[in-house]
Amino acid sequence: MPQYMDGVSDLVAPLVAFRHDLHAHPELGFAEHRTASRIADALRELDLEVHTNIGGTGVVGVLRSGSSGRSLGLRTDMDALPIKEDTGLSYASQTPGVFHGCGHDGHVAMLLGAARYLTRTRRFDGTVNFIFQPAEEGLGGARAMIADGLFNRCPTDQVYALHNWPDLAVGTAMTRPGPIMAAADRFDILVEGQGGHAALPHQTPDAILAASDLVMQLNTIVSRRISPMASAVLSVTQIKGGHAHNVLPATVQVVGTVRSFDPDIQNKIEEAMRQIADGVALVSGTRIKVTYDRYYPATINDPDAASTALGAACACCHGEVAPEPAFTSEDFAFMLQARKGAYLWLGQKRGSEHVPLHHPRYDFNDDIIATGVKWHATLAEQILSA
Repeated sequence: MPQYMDGVSDLVAPLVAFRHDLHAHPELGFAEHRTASRIADALRELDLEVHTNIGGTGVVGVLRSGSSGRSLGLRTDMDALPIKEDTGLSYASQTPGVFHGCGHDGHVAMLLGAARYLTRTRRFDGTVNFIFQPAEEGLGGARAMIADGLFNRCPTDQVYALHNWPDLAVGTAMTRPGPIMAAADRFDILVEGQGGHAALPHQTPDAILAASDLVMQLNTIVSRRISPMASAVLSVTQIKGGHAHNVLPATVQVVGTVRSFDPDIQNKIEEAMRQIADGVALVSGTRIKVTYDRYYPATINDPDAASTALGAACACCHGEVAPEPAFTSEDFAFMLQARKGAYLWLGQKRGSEHVPLHHPRYDFNDDIIATGVKWHATLAEQILSA
C-alpha cells in the first residue's frame, strides 16, 4: 500500500458518523432528498463543483486537478430498502419499514472520503466525477441519471463502482473481466378463467389449476430448453388468486424473476415462457397474458478496466479474480453500457459471521470504510496519473 495512503486514517471517524446518520434516516429510491442534500453540502464544503437533481435526486461532485482533459467517474448508490430493520443498533432506522439493508450508507461514506482525500492530496491530472446515484434497488436510477445527461454535463471517460460483499472476508476484494452480475428480468403472468362455484368446476375454466400447470412447466425451461453450458435462473416467487374456500377465482397472478448473462439466453427463456403460456391456455380453456420486463441488463466489466480495478484493490488489500459472476443484479450495468469501466466486490465479513445483504439484521461493516476510500483514491491516482 502506498505510504501516502496512511493519510486516510484521520478521515474515518467523521465518515463513520456520517454513515450512521444516513443509516438512521434512510430514504427509498428517488426520494433521497435529505440524503442528497447532506451529500451536496459535504461536497460544497470541499469547494467542489456540485450538480444536483440529476435523474431525480442524483448528485455529482466534480474535482479538477492539473491540465489534462482525461476524466474518471466514481459512482456510488444511496437509496435504502423497504424492509423493517431488526439490528437493535443505537443508530437504527428512525423511519418505519425503511432501512439501509444493503450498505449504500457505507458506500456513500467511502466515496465522500475519497473526495476529501483527493481534494487534499491532488495527486492526479484530470477530472474526477463523484457520482451519487439514486434508486439502485430496482428502479433504474443509473438509467435515469444517464437519460438526464449525466455524461454530457459531467464528461466521463471511464466509470467504476464497488459494493460491499458479505461473502468475502474483510481485507479481500474481487472482480473479473466480462460478466460479474446478472441481468434481472421480471415476469408477471395473468391467468384468466371465468370464476364460479367450486362445487361445479365443469362449468368454468379453472384458473388455479392452469396456473399450477404453468408453474410446473416454467420450472423446466432452464433445465430442458437452455444449454447446460449456459447459466440462468428462473424462479416463481408469487402466486395470487382466490378469496373463498368454495369459489373458483376468475383470475390468478403468477410472478417471478429470471437471471442470466447473455441476451440470447434471455430471448430463449422469454420465447419459451410465451410458448408454454399459450399451450396451457389452449388446454385449460383459460386466457393467459405474459408481461416480461427486462429491467436491468447484465453488469459486464471491460477486461482492461477490470484489470485496473483489481490492480487498485491489490494496492489496498488482497485482490483476487472472482471465479464466477453472481446472479444478483446491479443497475451500474447501464453505466457500463455507456462508458468503459468495472465493478468490484469488497469483502466485509468478520470471522465466521454471515448476515446477507437485504436481511433485517444486516449492517455495513465500518471497518472497511478506509479500504473503500483507498480503492477509489488509488483508481483516480493511477488512471489519471500526473
